[in-house]
Amino acid sequence: MKLALVVDDSKLQRRILSASLRKWGFEVVEAASGAEALEKCDIRLPDLVLSDWIMPGLSGLGFCRAFRQLSQGRYGYFILLTSKSEKAEVAKGLDNGADDFLSKPVDVSELRARITAGERILTMQRELTDKNRIITDTLDELRRVYDSIDKDLIEAKKLQQSLMRERTRRFGASQLSLMLRSSGHVGGDLVGFFPVGRHKVGLYGIDVSGHGISSALMTARLAGYLSAASPEQNIALARQNDGSFAMRPPAQIIADLNTLVLTEMETEHYFTLLLAEVDLITGQVLIAQAGHPHPVIQRRDGHIEQAGPGGFPVGLLHGVTYDEFTVRLTPGDRLLILSDGVTECPDPAGNLLNEEGLAGILTDLRDLSGPPLLEAIVWALAGFAGDDEFPDDVSGILFEFDPVQDK
Repeated sequence: MKLALVVDDSKLQRRILSASLRKWGFEVVEAASGAEALEKCDIRLPDLVLSDWIMPGLSGLGFCRAFRQLSQGRYGYFILLTSKSEKAEVAKGLDNGADDFLSKPVDVSELRARITAGERILTMQRELTDKNRIITDTLDELRRVYDSIDKDLIEAKKLQQSLMRERTRRFGASQLSLMLRSSGHVGGDLVGFFPVGRHKVGLYGIDVSGHGISSALMTARLAGYLSAASPEQNIALARQNDGSFAMRPPAQIIADLNTLVLTEMETEHYFTLLLAEVDLITGQVLIAQAGHPHPVIQRRDGHIEQAGPGGFPVGLLHGVTYDEFTVRLTPGDRLLILSDGVTECPDPAGNLLNEEGLAGILTDLRDLSGPPLLEAIVWALAGFAGDDEFPDDVSGILFEFDPVQDK
């Protein structure tokens, strides 16, 4: 049953109003002053208030202001009873929180009509409050879920970054540097290397389609197939009669990965790949390319070469074959394997960096080497894009050649 509070310093007026309200199904509480009415509200907030404007002590207007402060979490319909009819006075009452007015003496039929209208408003207000509470509770739950997911993604990022056990490695005087920067918490790029005997090293750059967790899981699985820590499990290596390992032809390795993905992995992801074998003595690099951006050779004199057959991404079609090509590094040359997050990075107008823009960046940064060069490429890319949050993952391998002396 709804609760009505009748506030009037006239006992007769309270009884007349209370009788009508009880007849209409209200539970009624009476108060002879604004102060007493507030005490009643402290015990239980009413759904409907009928209050005289002019009362000794706390007026109906003052009680209305106090009632609104008290009932912020639960709306009550407030009707002021008054002999005032001037528009300025009515406006003053509305400004202080009143919902409606009735002139005294009160007409019972008009009171019933005003209360019916008030009940409709109260019903809508309560429904809105309930819906807002549901929305608030849902948002709180979503915030808790998001915080939990965010925490898991931060851990996933650490795990993905740990796939690159080493960011730099020296092979005699040659230096290898790696860089991986995801566009979100985790991404689909991966770069790595694995030793091949005493005087060779395998390099790979991978870019799995899409972004996020599923792409990151794919890179983790591919990292296992090209493991530096477990050569016997590395699909790129073959054990020799003397127990050592040699690298299989890069084109055949990629073809085998293509078959493996299509027959053994239940995924809609595909990936681009550049796989290279570097001879640390001669500087010869044997490369196979599967849709990955062209390798970049920056000669000692600053001249830049970007070429390759392109190839078809891995995991889309059965029976695809891949080509190999060779380049030769001379002392002071460097090889860069970068993902398309670099060359396809857009500026604010939507223009892509492309190979020409990359060549310009490398020309400007020719005096840098090692990890500082990779960091500077990212800084230059951020300057081009106008933002250091890139739309795609950015990854790279930098190999700076200085021949190993065979002994």
